Amino acid sequence: MTALEPLRDALVRAAVALGAPADTKVHLERPRDPAHGDWATNLAMTLAKPLGKKPRDIADALVATLDRKAAGVSDISVAGPGFINIRLDTADLAAGVAKILAAGETWGRGTAGAGKPVVVEFVSANPTGPLHVGHGRQAALGDAIAALLASQGWKVQREFYYNDAGVQIANLARSVQARLQEFAGDSVVIPEGGYHGEYIREIASRYATEFPDDRRGHDLEQVRQVAVRELRKEQDLDLRAFGVQFDVYYLESSLYTDGLVEKTVAQLQASGHTFEEGGALWLRSTEFGDDKDRVMRKSDGTYTYFVPDVAYHVTKFQRGFTRAINVQGADHHGTTARVRAGLQALEMGIPQGYPEYVLHQMVTVMRSGEEVKISKRAGSYVTVRDLIDEVGRDAVRYFFLMRKGDSQLVFDVDLARSQSEENPVYYIQMAHARVCGIFRVGEIQQDRITGEGVNWAVIDTPEERELVKAILDWPAFVAGAAENLEPHRIANWLLETARLVHTWYHKHHVLGEAPEVMQARLALAKAVRITLANGLGLLGIAAPERM
Repeated sequence: MTALEPLRDALVRAAVALGAPADTKVHLERPRDPAHGDWATNLAMTLAKPLGKKPRDIADALVATLDRKAAGVSDISVAGPGFINIRLDTADLAAGVAKILAAGETWGRGTAGAGKPVVVEFVSANPTGPLHVGHGRQAALGDAIAALLASQGWKVQREFYYNDAGVQIANLARSVQARLQEFAGDSVVIPEGGYHGEYIREIASRYATEFPDDRRGHDLEQVRQVAVRELRKEQDLDLRAFGVQFDVYYLESSLYTDGLVEKTVAQLQASGHTFEEGGALWLRSTEFGDDKDRVMRKSDGTYTYFVPDVAYHVTKFQRGFTRAINVQGADHHGTTARVRAGLQALEMGIPQGYPEYVLHQMVTVMRSGEEVKISKRAGSYVTVRDLIDEVGRDAVRYFFLMRKGDSQLVFDVDLARSQSEENPVYYIQMAHARVCGIFRVGEIQQDRITGEGVNWAVIDTPEERELVKAILDWPAFVAGAAENLEPHRIANWLLETARLVHTWYHKHHVLGEAPEVMQARLALAKAVRITLANGLGLLGIAAPERM
């Protein structure tokens, strides 16, 4: 039973007593101004039509009928046209802290996913260079979405799709080949669309060491294989530094070697949704919501980018993932319609809207008021490892997650490095460390704080009431963030709750107070620590006990 169920049940009983149906739903929300109470409901307005009465009259009747003791209500009033403001009894409100202590690490977990499988694909970078800060934002976003879904009972698989085929990989191989020829004394000509970073020289050097008989890279396929292998290793190191792990790495090249691209094209042709024009094979994607028909196979016999994407998503569905989520940069927005159109054109029972897309904007890195555009290693862009080395993993993760994915993000290196209240991740971690410090200074073992025998009525100051309400709201915040695939809600919740923690910490002592006050505040402190740690954990951020 959640903390709100007694209140909801009492309101439903009051409504039924006035003639409302037994399945009446009660919506509760926090008032913007805490002075108005702990909860507000528009129940009277939703009952106006079925009961044929004015909302204000219904609200007055509900207030008069409500069993306040059963609902744990200390004060209830009607405002405006019929809103009902509710203040809970102090002891009943604070008693919810015991639920947090009992739940521990499971506080905030839900069962909405019911064990159903979901695949979350993210990063999926071409193995043509180190991961840039845009990949970093995507890694943080995808990893947090996966964690949120897992917390709500989904069986989550994290998947990385390596685009190890196509024009960009061919340019990568030729770029390494050019550096090999440069090493051999030839004039270097990087191909158009090629790569210039210092890492290309490193790969060429490794190739020359591994294959001394081919120092000029005449075996271009061998060069390609080594380049892809080395950059996959490099990207794995980037991800490891960021604390991101994948369950599956899927190679685009396997779609060709296993014949899945050809099979998908044949199925699309058999479905009757393709046509030939100008020597190319087209998909009638406009029949499935796309803004124009798309070329599948060009006149030279090569496939366009979305064809292997369609084949890849067929494998997801056939692997049992009836729900699939793709986290991609906003520059992939055009992919959405054409991939979904291709999947629908196959007529194999894949639901509309499959897969789901979470698109994010890119990142601008600022230092000393100026934009940072290049990396010593990558050359043309800032890598995610550059940021981690400069400000630390926790700060990078939080800053990448503190804004909604589809909003522009400015990463302020100076702010991320600062140990001040202006740095949000430092401020949140400090709140956790301060609460832990209470137990350390008092030489009190946290596992002895169970909530048993606590007089919850002494948790009665305004700062304590607001803090208790915040941590009791945590499960609803997690569920909402998971349902909407929006980890920034958790980042914002942590920051707002940290402010409440710091305010409470500065205004109210825990140690040295009267025994029943100290006992209750220790219980609150432990519940706060549990909730903050669980929240930071969902974002992949450490919860330090000392700062």
